[in-house]
Amino acid sequence: MGVTPLPTRLTQVLTNSDEDATTGGKRMDHEQFMRVALEEAQRAADEGNVGVGSVVVRDGDVVACGRNLVPVTHDPTAHAETVALRNASEVLGTDDMNGYSLYTTFEPCPMCCGALMNANIGSVILGGRPDPDQTRWDGYTMECLLEMCGWSDRMEVVTDVLFEECMSIRQP
Repeated sequence: MGVTPLPTRLTQVLTNSDEDATTGGKRMDHEQFMRVALEEAQRAADEGNVGVGSVVVRDGDVVACGRNLVPVTHDPTAHAETVALRNASEVLGTDDMNGYSLYTTFEPCPMCCGALMNANIGSVILGGRPDPDQTRWDGYTMECLLEMCGWSDRMEVVTDVLFEECMSIRQP
């Protein structure tokens, strides 16, 4: 499968980001990182996949991207989040992503949430999420699974970043 190349617009986004007052370095905000994930989601949709994209970030830098590849790869585990984690692991040479964040355009399923816990991701920033009556997981949320597994104090979940854009791109 190989590492997904970073979107061509990424360099421009990094260059135009705001100064981080605490570090003096460049730092993108949640919306800017989510826009990078939206580019991945659009790529997925253009390829005939469900339009979901994810980005692994550390200290204001995008480490790796991923997009939903399930239909084109015939791999039921090739969700945007797991693809981004695989790509990040390849780039980093480790599966431990303690201190990293994952931006994703749609709430990760239970399988992906488990993968995020296994990778020690510190925060997950969500765009869209299903209505509770429209999920196949009967009321599932990341927060519920994290609580059930004793992880609610180990992984921060931020919701509704660019919600409308993320929901609209996911539609078939």
